[in-house]
Amino acid sequence: MAFISFSVMLNAQTDDQQLTRKEKAQKRKDKINELIKEEEEGAMIFHKQSIFGFKLNTDGWGLMYEHGRYMTITKTNIWWLDLGEHKNSKQDKTTASNSSGFAVGNPYVFGKENNFYYLKFGVGSQFLIGGKGNKNGVAVSLIYGGGLSLGMLKPYYLQIINPTTNEVQDIKYNNNDSLFLNQNVILGSSAFGKGFGEIKYVPGIHGRLALRFDYGRYNRVVSAIEAGVNFEYYTDKMPIMIWNDAHHGTFNGYIAIEFGNRK
Repeated sequence: MAFISFSVMLNAQTDDQQLTRKEKAQKRKDKINELIKEEEEGAMIFHKQSIFGFKLNTDGWGLMYEHGRYMTITKTNIWWLDLGEHKNSKQDKTTASNSSGFAVGNPYVFGKENNFYYLKFGVGSQFLIGGKGNKNGVAVSLIYGGGLSLGMLKPYYLQIINPTTNEVQDIKYNNNDSLFLNQNVILGSSAFGKGFGEIKYVPGIHGRLALRFDYGRYNRVVSAIEAGVNFEYYTDKMPIMIWNDAHHGTFNGYIAIEFGNRK
């Protein structure tokens, strides 16, 4: 008898939980329909947004923060900050090994002269070009703009065994070319922080053009994927590898995963 009573109570709780989930889902649906109706009537349903994202570039990686203020239903004024690193397509990591064939030291890039980091500040616009009134909440927007860039060249250090003194040293590509390019004495890359005190700062400008696919358009939570291109131009050449010609400008494509909130 007690078992039957427990089963009845358990089934009742399960029905209540299912009903609660259905009620919550219906409330979310009603809210989205209400926002769609307000927008179709010309109302601004949100006023600002904040977005964080991670970028995979064709020549490196980047982190971004973007803030936007809605001006109309279709146009948002935005500004952003990007921090990341450009890499050369020909840089490959290798590992030094001892006479027994075991790896020693950190992986390193042979022939690398500098790490090329960047910090970008830009302003622009987000313009809604598709998805208005679409009940699945997916919107397609055009992102465009540009601004200032700060290129940062950090000397790339290698750890070697000096064949003359038999001492372990950290060297960069400068006057130690014969050692820097001698793989027989290279142990690996130096510690990550080595060279930060010698960064060369180079100012520049940049531009951005992209499409954003926003899957949370009628939610307070931003959930989007962005694909686009970047262009940067610096006042000095930005060398990464020793044997490759350095250039003032860079051009790359990227895809970004973005998340944030609207208010």
